[in-house]
Amino acid sequence: MAKKLKVYDSDGKEVGTYSIDPDALAPRINKQLLHDAVVMYQANQRLGAAKTKTRAEVAGSTRKMYRQKGTGNARAGSRRSGLRRGGGHIFAKRPRDFGYRLPSKAIKAATRMAIASKIIDEQIMVIEDLQLDKPATGEMVTILQALGIGDSSTLLSTAEYDRNIYLSSRNLTSVNVAPVAELNALNVLAPRVLLVTRAALDAICERGKGQEE
Repeated sequence: MAKKLKVYDSDGKEVGTYSIDPDALAPRINKQLLHDAVVMYQANQRLGAAKTKTRAEVAGSTRKMYRQKGTGNARAGSRRSGLRRGGGHIFAKRPRDFGYRLPSKAIKAATRMAIASKIIDEQIMVIEDLQLDKPATGEMVTILQALGIGDSSTLLSTAEYDRNIYLSSRNLTSVNVAPVAELNALNVLAPRVLLVTRAALDAICERGKGQEE
């Protein structure tokens, strides 16, 4: 069922509506697929740089601590043993790559489902146009406040990469900017509000045409 989204200008005034059918983007919302996609993106962001030393890497003599028999103590070799204080880790951590990738069709379907869920949950706002003559963080803050989302975590999506918009938003901790081509399930679902330009929403609808779930 088509939904009519209100379209605002940069002053926060309603200037029209935009009709969009979430079913055209995603006939159904598969929560398991969304979960899998989000976990994949989060796993790909992990650094995996944790490392601890094995008994071969810690400092210390390799000399046997005392003779094998006759002391009444348990037999012991090097003081580098993981059983002793200051020794190496028995199962030492090693740098690793946690990344993996779902099938391309699944990733694209998850992105469309994420956008459709924002529309269904009324967590999307449409702005007629957004152009800045130069980078101006203060002007961007004014626009967001006029739209009533100044205190909300927001993903601002434009049809194409816009340098001035990106530079105006990068110092705002609650705002991220991504052109339509860079939208994915994680960056769409994470913020409270998805703010899109009319041109960006046109591009999203165009990309959704003829796509299989």
